[in-house]
Amino acid sequence: MPSQLARKPQNAYHHGDLRDALIKAALREAERGGAEAISIKALAKQLGVSQPAPYRHFSDREALLAAVTAEAFRQLTVVLREAMAKPSKQSKLSRLAQATLDFGLRRNGIYRLMFASRTVSCAAKGSELHEATRETFALVIEALEAPAVGYLRERQALKIWAALHGVVMLAEQGLFTGEAAHATREELVEDFVNETKTALAAAIGDAQRRGKANA
Repeated sequence: MPSQLARKPQNAYHHGDLRDALIKAALREAERGGAEAISIKALAKQLGVSQPAPYRHFSDREALLAAVTAEAFRQLTVVLREAMAKPSKQSKLSRLAQATLDFGLRRNGIYRLMFASRTVSCAAKGSELHEATRETFALVIEALEAPAVGYLRERQALKIWAALHGVVMLAEQGLFTGEAAHATREELVEDFVNETKTALAAAIGDAQRRGKANA
């Protein structure tokens, strides 16, 4: 009979290894049940370390959740950047939007940890988590492929970010099937993309005309 892989003996993790192992294990739990599924006590038992060991790296459960959520945002950023970089006839915004929808539906436990818990709002300003969220949102702005005119890009980026989140959450709760609008989720997202690009182009055009008139 093939032998099973043995667990590491208690406290055998090198410095830094346990922190990474806790984050990875917590992400796996979040995949199944969101933030509610993450327990430091259960993770310590799962990893074969003493119950106090995780507290050498995380002061409490909230600190662990913040680190896990930051890693989740970094993973989403990688997914979105790869989608935007792929050769395609679709616009960068379309690719980013569809990739966000796919991520939210496919990894919904992680998505709920990121967007449907208070982890981000409770994190300190300038924290690792806030930096990770800014990097993700910066990609939304980049995907608009538009010049910086005041805060017009940021406003439209926030609008489509909110719309995408709404589609994911409605779909996850079984409240959006597309039947009422005779449209798939993907088609609805593409509508948001087109409306966003049209609205942004019009707003930038108006701002530039006003600028010339006042010059």
